[in-house]
Amino acid sequence: MSFLTVLPLAVVMVAGTQLVVAIFLASSDRPRAASSGFLAGAGLVVVAGVTVSWLLTRVLGGLANDASTAARKVDSGPAIDLVVLALLVVMAVVIWVRRDRSGPPRWLGSVSHADPRWAARTGALLFVVTPTDDLTMATVGATVARHDLPWWHLVPFVLLTVLLLAVPLLALVLLGSKAARVLARMRSWAEGHAWIVNEIVIAFFALLTVLDLLKSG
Repeated sequence: MSFLTVLPLAVVMVAGTQLVVAIFLASSDRPRAASSGFLAGAGLVVVAGVTVSWLLTRVLGGLANDASTAARKVDSGPAIDLVVLALLVVMAVVIWVRRDRSGPPRWLGSVSHADPRWAARTGALLFVVTPTDDLTMATVGATVARHDLPWWHLVPFVLLTVLLLAVPLLALVLLGSKAARVLARMRSWAEGHAWIVNEIVIAFFALLTVLDLLKSG
């Protein structure tokens, strides 16, 4: 396994409200400054989230391996795979339950006048309070640690997550006056179809996890 395996989960991180907020900020009074603040806040939370999960998994996995060695039992790899699989199932259920929730949150009415500080706080809080994002960060960190990969293997996932969030801002910079139409289409897609893409990505990653379990068995 390499860091490429967890990259598709970056789509799950941003598809939905996160992308809708990024689109609103790209259409605000100060789009570049507000969007940059939003990306910074979101990026910091994602770095912290996957890092904490990676560290906890390494520590707990090491303790479990020490105990298993002393008791002459198997390693902790399959147990971590089961935890990851459980997280993926919970994620899929949460996304399915929330699939009919359409339309932007009510608090987005103030986004049009957002400053960088407000946008940064919003970016951070949005990823902290969203269950699917918390579960995804836990899954990514645990998966990378389970395969004994170093911390820097988390960096491409973080960068891709931030890059996907930056798509509305990039559209604004590259397309100028034509960006409004593109942003409207992106918002419509995120509100209506993002959950389908999320479920497909989760199913793919769950399949990879099951294959890991079969190999270790």
